[in-house]
Amino acid sequence: MDAVVLAAGEGKRLHPLTLTRPKPMIPVAGKPILAWVLDGLKKAGVKKAVVVVGYRREIIEGYFGSSYDGVTLEYVVQKKQTGTGDAVARAEGRVKGDFLVVNGDVIVDSSDVKAFAAVKGGDAALCVSEVQDPSRFGVVEVVGGRIKSLVEKPERPKSNLVNAGLYRFNEDVFKRLSSVGTSPRGEIELTDAVRDIIKDGDVKAYRLVNKPLEVGLPWDMLNVNEKLMKDQTFQVSKKAELEEHATLKGPVSVGEGTRIRSGVYVEGPVLIGKNCDLGPNCYIRPYTVIGDKCRVGNAVEIKNSIIMNHTHVGHLSYVGDSVIGEHCNFGAGTKVANLRFDDGEVHVEIQGKMMGSGRRKLGCIMGDYVKTGINVSIMPGRCIYPHATVEAGSVVKHNITAQEPQN
Repeated sequence: MDAVVLAAGEGKRLHPLTLTRPKPMIPVAGKPILAWVLDGLKKAGVKKAVVVVGYRREIIEGYFGSSYDGVTLEYVVQKKQTGTGDAVARAEGRVKGDFLVVNGDVIVDSSDVKAFAAVKGGDAALCVSEVQDPSRFGVVEVVGGRIKSLVEKPERPKSNLVNAGLYRFNEDVFKRLSSVGTSPRGEIELTDAVRDIIKDGDVKAYRLVNKPLEVGLPWDMLNVNEKLMKDQTFQVSKKAELEEHATLKGPVSVGEGTRIRSGVYVEGPVLIGKNCDLGPNCYIRPYTVIGDKCRVGNAVEIKNSIIMNHTHVGHLSYVGDSVIGEHCNFGAGTKVANLRFDDGEVHVEIQGKMMGSGRRKLGCIMGDYVKTGINVSIMPGRCIYPHATVEAGSVVKHNITAQEPQN
């Protein structure tokens, strides 16, 4: 079976992280979201995936190339994001027979993908998922295992089952997409084609057993990261160097070429990449991921955070409940606060609006190539945009969106 993977989006609500990478390339539990999606497709028996790319396409194509773990990859380009229907239409002539359509930024459990791919019959099939507030989604009505209706964000939902964004079509869908026209927001919607099939055909429903994992906002990365790490396989490379008095407790992975110096205490689950240098005397706490070629200095503590490749966390620093981009450099004594004095919910400014994170503890969301001077303090829930330089001794109380004075 073939698959079409929708991966052209930017993900503006994930700024500053998606200013330098497309949303499907956001890393969780040690690899990009898109890699997790392709893993699920492979386990479902998919041999070929047509990946629809657009925003910063060169990053996806450069990372995956022409194949991924035995799955052949082809790329088609959607230069402007003019709807999911338009994206799928660009794969016409590249898939044969029945094929799957999946979102490249939503991780569906591989057991569900495999079971869905095995659903037989009908002119199409759609995954549905149960939610508490269906009015925010495309609500489906299911009767006898068939989709009876699909309504986008209804005021009075007929059910609590919603479109989970995983489809099975045949080549007939391309004809339907060419005739559905544009929606009120000027896009060609894939759901319009689904409704067209419902009118004169048979659309099977598959109810997901597991809740899909989606990174819609920056702090979702920490939630998804934790859930994925609980099912990881951990191993310490034989080519890693562990000095005497370095302690690894619980499930810990260490990549080849990485050096763990004396006095380092790692409390799993923790993933540490290749060619890193940790310590001496630092503390790495559970649900932390440290990418490749990172340096973590003396007396550093990192807790429940994602540290991307090539980042240096200088000595005497603290990073908690944070997402730190690539090629960042922390000056000595940089502290990322993750808890408000009043113990309340941490709020984050997203696209000019303050949003509640639902988290009591949340640190910093830092883009790529950020530098902090010594003794910088970053308040909870602050975003720092790529290439910013934070002056020594600064207290970051607001988002930093450009290189500007911080005092």
